Amino acid sequence: MNSDADMRTGAGEPAIAAATPFDWMGGEERVHALTERFYDLMDLEAGYAELRAAHGDDLASARQKLFWFLCGWLGGPDHYQSRFGHPRLRARHMPFSIGIKERDQWVACMDQAMGETGVPEALRTRLKESFMGTADWMRNRGV
Repeated sequence: MNSDADMRTGAGEPAIAAATPFDWMGGEERVHALTERFYDLMDLEAGYAELRAAHGDDLASARQKLFWFLCGWLGGPDHYQSRFGHPRLRARHMPFSIGIKERDQWVACMDQAMGETGVPEALRTRLKESFMGTADWMRNRGV
């Protein structure tokens, strides 16, 4: 994720001086809150049933790994890479069946979590676009 010093939080609001999306979001505490809400929603909302089913019984490891990954991807500490090396997202997700429905549910769940955890609207919009591109690239089934 590339930073953009003149991103705005919404119409008419002043430019954010954050150096990275990680800073703009509010650092590790806010990224952790986002990650927790994402997985909580996946567990709670029936509309994310296929996505939840793809994650197995225990979400603890997935929660931790996504938090570590997002910190670095957003421009903060590179916790994931220091533990596991290059993320190799597509290769690491190949064992899971990911189609259009799972892609769309992942992005919708993350967008809902961003909204509920107060990610600034302009950043949320940019992140949703980035997440969609990545999620689409992760698909390994046509439907």
